Amino acid sequence: MLVYSAVGQTDSVASELTVEAATLREQLNHHNYRYYALDDPVITDSEYDRLLRRLQDIEARFPALKTADSPTQRVGSAPLSAFATVAHSTPMLSLDNAFNDAELRDFDQRLRNRLHPNGQSEADIEYVCEPKLDGIAVSLLYEDGILVQAATRGDGYSGENITANIRTIAAVPLRLQGEDFPATVEVRGEVYMPREGFERLNQRARESGEKLFVNPRNAAAGSLRQLDSTVTASRPLEMCVYGLRHAAAGQLNSDEPGDGRMHPSLTLTNHLDAMMLLKRWGFLINKLMVAVSGIEACIDYYQRLAGLRDNLPYDIDGIVYKVNSFTLQDQLGFVARAPRWAIARKFPAQEATTTLLAVEFQVGRTGAITPVARLQPVFVGGVTVSNATLHNQDEIARLDIRVGDQVVVRRAGDVIPQIVRIVSDGAARSKQTIVFPTRCPECESDVVRAPGEAVVRCSGGLYCPAQRKEAIKHFASRRAMDIDGLGDKIVEQLVDAGLVKDPADLYALTVEQVAGIDRMGEKSAQNLVDALARSRRTTLPRFLYALGIREVGEVTAAALARHFRSIDRLLAAGQQDFVDTGGIKGVGEVTASALVDRLQSQQSLELKPGQLQGDDLVNWLVSLDIRGIRAEVAEAIAARYPSYEELKNITAEELASGTKSIVEGVGPVVAQHVVTFFHQPHNLEVLDKLLNRARIHWSEEGPTTPGEQPLFGQTWVLTGTLSTMTRDEARRRLERLGAKVAGSVSVRTTCVVAGESAGSKLVRARALGVRILDEAGFGELLEQYASL
Repeated sequence: MLVYSAVGQTDSVASELTVEAATLREQLNHHNYRYYALDDPVITDSEYDRLLRRLQDIEARFPALKTADSPTQRVGSAPLSAFATVAHSTPMLSLDNAFNDAELRDFDQRLRNRLHPNGQSEADIEYVCEPKLDGIAVSLLYEDGILVQAATRGDGYSGENITANIRTIAAVPLRLQGEDFPATVEVRGEVYMPREGFERLNQRARESGEKLFVNPRNAAAGSLRQLDSTVTASRPLEMCVYGLRHAAAGQLNSDEPGDGRMHPSLTLTNHLDAMMLLKRWGFLINKLMVAVSGIEACIDYYQRLAGLRDNLPYDIDGIVYKVNSFTLQDQLGFVARAPRWAIARKFPAQEATTTLLAVEFQVGRTGAITPVARLQPVFVGGVTVSNATLHNQDEIARLDIRVGDQVVVRRAGDVIPQIVRIVSDGAARSKQTIVFPTRCPECESDVVRAPGEAVVRCSGGLYCPAQRKEAIKHFASRRAMDIDGLGDKIVEQLVDAGLVKDPADLYALTVEQVAGIDRMGEKSAQNLVDALARSRRTTLPRFLYALGIREVGEVTAAALARHFRSIDRLLAAGQQDFVDTGGIKGVGEVTASALVDRLQSQQSLELKPGQLQGDDLVNWLVSLDIRGIRAEVAEAIAARYPSYEELKNITAEELASGTKSIVEGVGPVVAQHVVTFFHQPHNLEVLDKLLNRARIHWSEEGPTTPGEQPLFGQTWVLTGTLSTMTRDEARRRLERLGAKVAGSVSVRTTCVVAGESAGSKLVRARALGVRILDEAGFGELLEQYASL
């Protein structure tokens, strides 16, 4: 029986109102769906308002009837004191960009080459083309069809919880339509402000004397970050979705991996079908989204949309192209923070001309040294610009830019303004060229540039003031030194107060010093000092990872520890101790194979002793007319193998030039990072403080060489919760036995350890026939090798 707080209401009346409220919610949600998802309303705005007011009245009188998916919840709620942080279940990735037809065709060719490495297929790839809305990326989480959480992209791994604000957007369904959705669904899309609404918002600001918004994206971003959701509710926001994920199954489509089969009753095979499903569930998808065959059709779509751009009711800054087939998406996979199977084609940005006054070099938190142009202030892209990025040393050389030049500045949306070309008359140009520093402007450490990279970096990671906070945060992180209680804000306060200048200074902190910073009482300070003391005992892999050497992650740190076994041996290592350069310079794999094939085909060649050596051998090699064997390459081959007799039995592997890793998984680039790091005097000073003053230490554990490790060469995956140890401990014990611990299951996975509540990884392991161990079996395996 329902009981209400209102006095005098009979059970009969209460029952009637319960039914009426449920009916009104259903009607209003249905009309929202027809209005936003289908663009086909069947009632007038005034009739919709009448239904909404009736529901508001019932819920005001009987609060127990109010539900999370009620349309009345869009009006906003009590202000928050701050936004909570939400970790994304899978990263919200970015996209690579193309800026012209040639780059788009190159993208298509890369996909073709990867899908058909032998060139056996000429079939066009089917792409989905959709406008790239100039808005804010958000993630929505639904449980049993009800919106329970909304978050911003943030840094891609975690964002701000903006659930209360997202609820106010009428285009976002609070309850999914239909019944064919999984128990848990994550939907991703773009929140934006239509142009008409933006103009109305600025008009109200003009009338009230408030500050105007620069552009619709700026207005949308500001609206979503209101702590008072009633303010957000007053803003004309919309949301258009571009992908979904079924969190329980770990499957996803849009800007992350997955095949889109999100429910046993659903048989989705491509992105466009997934978008139609989202529309059926009540979401707004872009009407201009189409599927086309081949990259030339993608270019035609770009031209058509460029012509429509100025007349659209919302701002777009380009086109997003995605491979339609989920099967092909899976085959193509990902690189770094972007999928291989999608790309954004940007529209030309707004530009203006001004004068370059000076160039300064800034050191970023990761050590990257960026040239920043100081400009005569100019209005472009809706804002006044006085600084612009010059990106890197290569860009400065490409532009041939000098201080005093007249330059064209481009700005698009929130992208940092950049200089795109010079317009100065050659005869009147300044002679003041821009010289990149060879020493870090902050700490005087060597400036290094890795082969194949455009970015120049400071190598003084442990010491450099510009990198100080990030270096210490990384050093203290859970997977590094695991200093409990030393969070980011405390690190920032310690550095700002001058108490910590490098990681070694952490271990000299006193309770009194720590207690003196904000929000740290004596007990909390004592806990932190105790945690620092505990962290002194660690492992060599953790310590190496904590140092923050570029491109040395946990796996590489473990490989370095296994190979060198001590910090002293690593300090003494040179480039030659990491990689072995073999073969003959200038001879690639194709040329080597062609020469060996020719040699084997001429085994019956009759020669007298002493024939075909020296210059004769060089001339004979050139006469074979093998692509890649020019005179200088032939001379290099003859220098290594002076006679035909010595040459005729070689293998392609012996001929082909290249580098071979001495340390597992460490190539020449990473080796150079390691060697450079340990040759910087400031880094060595901090390292000495850590080992000798802070007394950080570890025990030598595990087999001496990889060959003695029983799981060497195997790939293991951990999933679920283990009751007898943490996942970190399980990973460390597997690595000690030689295994590589991966984050996802593939055909190359050796074994999956499945604890309690194991999810999608266990499902995939079963589907692929991968060996599976429960916690008991895993414990038996560890016991078997307990002596190692």
